Amino acid sequence: MGILNNLMDNFKNAEFTVAPQKKLKSISADFKKAFNLTLVFYKGVTIADGDLTLAALNKKTTKEVKTTAASLKIKASMKVGDAEKLFDKNFGVTVQIKDAGGTKLVPNEITIGQAARGEYK
Repeated sequence: MGILNNLMDNFKNAEFTVAPQKKLKSISADFKKAFNLTLVFYKGVTIADGDLTLAALNKKTTKEVKTTAASLKIKASMKVGDAEKLFDKNFGVTVQIKDAGGTKLVPNEITIGQAARGEYK
């Protein structure tokens, strides 16, 4: 089923879009609905305030990122580590993708679709 599941990931949840003007808690909730995984935003080593927007958090980070990206698109077929790097590259913020309960980090080398199906230990 692995190959079939990976192929289906290219079509299922085709694109999860992240807009910089949305609040972090809204982005996290939308991510959970789309992939049944937890998306955690950090400011330094501290979990960021969910009431901040992604753009506001970007202004509070020490990195200055000038991006022309109006939004970011995440697909189930992307590797977890690549998706996390996109947030850093496009918005200068650190994110971690965790399991549905938000207790365990998902390995960077598997796809978001595999993580959503629990195909890791």
